[in-house]
Amino acid sequence: MKPLLKVIQLYKNEKTLLEKAIKNNREAQHVLFEMHAPKMLSVCRYYIKDIQNAEEVMLNGFFKVFSNLKSFRSEGSIEGWIRRIMVRECISFLRQQKHVEFPMEEVDFKNDYNNNIQSDIDVAQIQQLIDALPEGYKMVFVMYAIEGYKHYEIADMLNITEGTSKSQLFKARNLLQQKINELNKTSYGTK
Repeated sequence: MKPLLKVIQLYKNEKTLLEKAIKNNREAQHVLFEMHAPKMLSVCRYYIKDIQNAEEVMLNGFFKVFSNLKSFRSEGSIEGWIRRIMVRECISFLRQQKHVEFPMEEVDFKNDYNNNIQSDIDVAQIQQLIDALPEGYKMVFVMYAIEGYKHYEIADMLNITEGTSKSQLFKARNLLQQKINELNKTSYGTK
């Protein structure tokens, strides 16, 4: 008869893990990284098309996480705190690359029909469509529709007005809907 292996948790709870990580315990930092890296890479990938750049931004973000872990006040989840750092790192990266523009033009929001994007296309195709958006549209769309930020938060983080945030979201939704409709027409042989 084989002996039963007993699984021992490295850290019994998140608080202990954070305390050890704050004290520069490399093992605790590694566990924290392993717990959150997959989700944070996804967050970076929403903003940054190239996977190598997304990975680099994520790693830079984790460097900031571990450098500033002492400032985490446990007022929310550690995942949310890390996610905010990753979003800010993505924004910084895109600004440095000069990929972000927020065209200023008036938009008629009265014609904002219910922009619920519905389609039979798969997630990979939707990601490609999001990647193809102009960077300003893409950033606001991801922050609002995927990350759940409010327009005033987006405006603050991107240093734009709330109106610009709303305009960029409106344009992004319309452009995505148009591209999805084109894909659907092609898929169903009507084009």
